[in-house]
Amino acid sequence: MSTTKFGPIQIGIVLLTLATAFIHFSLLFPSAMFILNGLGYLTLLAAYFLPVSFLQKNHALVRWAYIGFTLITILAWIAIGDKTFLLGYITKVIEIALIVLLWIDRKS
Repeated sequence: MSTTKFGPIQIGIVLLTLATAFIHFSLLFPSAMFILNGLGYLTLLAAYFLPVSFLQKNHALVRWAYIGFTLITILAWIAIGDKTFLLGYITKVIEIALIVLLWIDRKS
């Protein structure tokens, strides 16, 4: 079992994921939709970095699931989100940056 290299890109992935998870947990609490979204981010973060053999063997699949989940979150906000709330736009910038870092990290 190999270990994941942990550098600036990986730190960025962790920080951006924690930021968007925290934002989703704080929105309209206790809305199940936002809680589940935050838990989804934390679960994917754990799956991406934990030294579990199955997850490391399927790291590319976990990365695509992570990117897909983030993209679906963005598209859901575009479709039904509150566009009058500045935090929504900030969160989308965070999520786009997360997708970019996950894309860059595919080479590691």
